[in-house]
Amino acid sequence: MKRPARLTKRMIDDIAARLSEGKRVRRNMPRWGRLHVDRKLPFLCVYRRQHEDDAGTGALITGEASYLLAPGGRTHREGVLDLTRAAVSALSAEFGGFLILEIWEGAPPEENSRRVARADIKIHVSRTRRPEAAVDALQAALDRARIMKRKPNVEVVEGRSVHPKGRSPLLPAAVARSLECHIVGIEISPVYRNPQTGDLYPSVHRAVKRALGRALRRCAFEFSQRETRFHPEHYHMMGRRAVVKAVWDVDRRLAEVSGAFDYLLALTPVNSHGAWLQFRRSSYDRAPVFHYRPAGFDPALLKRQLFQIPLERIEDPSLANLFREKQDELARQITMIDDRETRRFLPGSLQVFGTVDDELADTAETILSRVAPRTRGNGGKSLTPEECAARAREAIAEYRAVHPGFRAKARVREDIPPGMLVSRGSLLIGARSRISESRMASLVHHEVGTHLLTYYNGRAQPFRQLYSGLAGYEELQEGLAVLGEYLAGGLNRSRLRLLAARVVAVKSLVDGASFVETFRVLHRGHGMDRRAAYNVTMRVHRSGGLTKDAIYLRGLRGLLAHMAGDPDLDLLYVGKIGLRHVPVIEELMLRGVLNPAPLKPAYLDLPEAGARLEKLQRGIGLLDLLEGKRKRS
Repeated sequence: MKRPARLTKRMIDDIAARLSEGKRVRRNMPRWGRLHVDRKLPFLCVYRRQHEDDAGTGALITGEASYLLAPGGRTHREGVLDLTRAAVSALSAEFGGFLILEIWEGAPPEENSRRVARADIKIHVSRTRRPEAAVDALQAALDRARIMKRKPNVEVVEGRSVHPKGRSPLLPAAVARSLECHIVGIEISPVYRNPQTGDLYPSVHRAVKRALGRALRRCAFEFSQRETRFHPEHYHMMGRRAVVKAVWDVDRRLAEVSGAFDYLLALTPVNSHGAWLQFRRSSYDRAPVFHYRPAGFDPALLKRQLFQIPLERIEDPSLANLFREKQDELARQITMIDDRETRRFLPGSLQVFGTVDDELADTAETILSRVAPRTRGNGGKSLTPEECAARAREAIAEYRAVHPGFRAKARVREDIPPGMLVSRGSLLIGARSRISESRMASLVHHEVGTHLLTYYNGRAQPFRQLYSGLAGYEELQEGLAVLGEYLAGGLNRSRLRLLAARVVAVKSLVDGASFVETFRVLHRGHGMDRRAAYNVTMRVHRSGGLTKDAIYLRGLRGLLAHMAGDPDLDLLYVGKIGLRHVPVIEELMLRGVLNPAPLKPAYLDLPEAGARLEKLQRGIGLLDLLEGKRKRS
């Protein structure tokens, strides 16, 4: 959009009319300025540029729902003041009050080469017209903030005027009073910029922007509650709803990179059965040779495509952080596929999936010691792969009846190891699978009722990342899937034993054990039969050492801790997210950026699930699940 040379009366009148009608306004201002108001709100964040080399200060408010970036020179002064008065006049009458939050740059912090400077923040208020509750909320939020692990110095300064030195007030006192408009100034030292070169410290700038943004929204929320007729339920509702083109572009391009490879299939051997026969012929003394699908992409070219995605164009700090995490994870996954069967693979796996902490290792060992090696479920006949696919298709049809967008397929594949996995919205079943009928119901809840359900719930959201998966989503996914087995009554002692064995195998791998040594730990040390021990060892040692299998028990542990206290379960099923994403998902829901999930798991409606959920809400740990199973056995 072409930038105007100056603010004309016609332009200002047009903006005021759109604001009065509740229309979104996104206009370029003279020089580098911009006005963004995505809906009627009783506040406006303002920054008037002080000098040409003040990089980063104006961008601190561009994540807000209502902001004005304006040139600060004399040439544009009258136009900026007229625009401010027109905008306040258009909105104040509806709300019965209005708040201007003007930010400006203070003195640079003192240099200290040994640590990041502490931010100095001064809150400027009028002696005669001070919105007490809003100022208190702003100060409290900034006091709680941590910028690069340091608490800012926050001070409230009372004065006769509230504006930067050398600038005119945005509104004369009499005009502000007549419009029921309050003005609060925020002066912040530029800790986010190198004082010698003027270059930004990007990570510090992002931290300041996130902390300041939360404080501004809390301030505006409290002002709305006390000083206006607008009473939102939560301070996140003061945030942005409008999603601009840059966000859609980044989301699409990240999804294209993610869709260029199937990460799980790329790391899974295509000859798992043949490798088992080879291992058995060696009397279990030589590691088998695994074969993998050729990578259908050039890692260097795909990374180039990945890092050309302009994340810096995203103004919303919450979305920018989600996308930045995903970009980093995709780069690591591409590297892992390129590093298959090399010594570099395991360090990459540890970066993506982590390792086994001492507490988890001890819990796994306890489970293995308490549950007899030959503990079984309820028994019953074994189902063929086609029979398993038929059961899965029945469940898929039931979900599709509720949400037509649930277009999952169940397919039997020769190149899949025994068992099931979900890939890109389809359920894949190994052609050599033999699954007991009693176990099949739990697997349907695990694979269809969790993995496929969150995939298609994610497809109902505006962002592709919600179905391709936010960074680190697998741990919560597997925790939810195992939770589904528990709520449906299918998490038996042998299943817990298997999850514990996977943790022990990962610990063995990380400690430097070979394939054969890990196999012996499981078979000789913990009494697993040879084929089961092989399957676990194969999963953990594939591609060079994949630590992913520790996340099942670790994810369940984290989810049990989260469940204590009756959290909102709907948030967990909105798409493929991690537990650490729950606060930002809740924020985006409250802001109206995300939609409610169209599906919830069928196992939540089972008669026995209610009592089990109540037990979880009272707070239990992994070993409590084991004890509960022993009492009923």
